[in-house]
Amino acid sequence: MLSWFRALMPREDGFFDLFEAHSQVLLEGALALRSLFDGSADIATACAEVKRHEKRADDITAEVLQAVRRSFITPFDRVDIKDLIESLDDAIDQMHQTSKAITLFEVTTFEAPMREMAAIAVEAAEMTVRAIPLLRKVGTNAGALNTYAVAITDLEGKVDKLHDQGLKALFLTHRHTDPMAFTVGAEIYGHLERVADRFEDVANEISGIVIEHV
Repeated sequence: MLSWFRALMPREDGFFDLFEAHSQVLLEGALALRSLFDGSADIATACAEVKRHEKRADDITAEVLQAVRRSFITPFDRVDIKDLIESLDDAIDQMHQTSKAITLFEVTTFEAPMREMAAIAVEAAEMTVRAIPLLRKVGTNAGALNTYAVAITDLEGKVDKLHDQGLKALFLTHRHTDPMAFTVGAEIYGHLERVADRFEDVANEISGIVIEHV
């Protein structure tokens, strides 16, 4: 009877499939965000792409949370599953918020530090894509998972420095001539910094899972 009941429940490895699918969508969103800042895509088109990927990520997140409620067995603690998928989702949500701010304020040109921060988001997403599949065997892959977590955190530190440098340069350029340009630029810098913060949250969730299972 128990085996029959368990057969009706979502597969344990289905969670990993969903984590990996979400991380791939996260990367696609980061690539769209980078194309927005580096000019390789039309701004309106890039913003629409970020929004499309964010919607797909929301769908996967909802699927994971529904599976948690229905599952008899989960690969690790239910709270960890919830926190991991929500941290992944928060990262692409923040990308969407960034693109929305650009649309709202009709920004058409971007400072060099902004472009570099957007490029770093892609690096963080690529590391996330490589790290997430390793959760299938946390014990075996603990060292590699920790390495990725540290690397993502290091990228967040680089973004913090770019944020401060860019904000200072923006202030010096516009403080006497165009305060609104400074205000809008600071808003965009803030959004980009929060994208990196959300990736650091993902790294912290991965580290927490490793700690609990090794």
